[in-house]
Amino acid sequence: MKPKLVIRPMAAEDIPAVAGMEKALFRSPWPEKSFEYEVASNPHGYQLVAEHDGEAVGYLVAWFVVDELQIATIGVKPEWQGRGIGTLLMIAAIKWALAKGASSITLEVRPSNERAIKLYEKLGFRVVGRRENYYKPDGEDALLMTNPNPDPKELERIWSQAAERFDLKVNT
Repeated sequence: MKPKLVIRPMAAEDIPAVAGMEKALFRSPWPEKSFEYEVASNPHGYQLVAEHDGEAVGYLVAWFVVDELQIATIGVKPEWQGRGIGTLLMIAAIKWALAKGASSITLEVRPSNERAIKLYEKLGFRVVGRRENYYKPDGEDALLMTNPNPDPKELERIWSQAAERFDLKVNT
């Protein structure tokens, strides 16, 4: 039996769980107040949660700026990683941005986060630059990755592959 998964907008009640995930996943996590701002106040933001049996197991925050989607943060609980949840969250955000007229998608990622880099490359992202000493407090650089021309057909193919693993409901 496939596990149930719901992808939906992030709500205020998700913030403690999402901030806890962020803190567990990253050496320089977003503070809870940043998630509060995104959900309550950012008119250019897009926030998603992946939920299984009422528990947040993944999340994504992105910003739509002029004609570009900027992926701000994304995370999946370690026990759920490698199942396609990150892929589904990313593609849901990209589809949303394309519908709003986005022409490109960008993000920053630690060079040491090889798993994330592989996901982004699968989705058409390429390294276009490096931001030195980007991550605090350790000073690791960030790779700047861009997908300058997302291919809707390819994204749909990848979405279908990831979605078939779940009893999936999308409410974005």
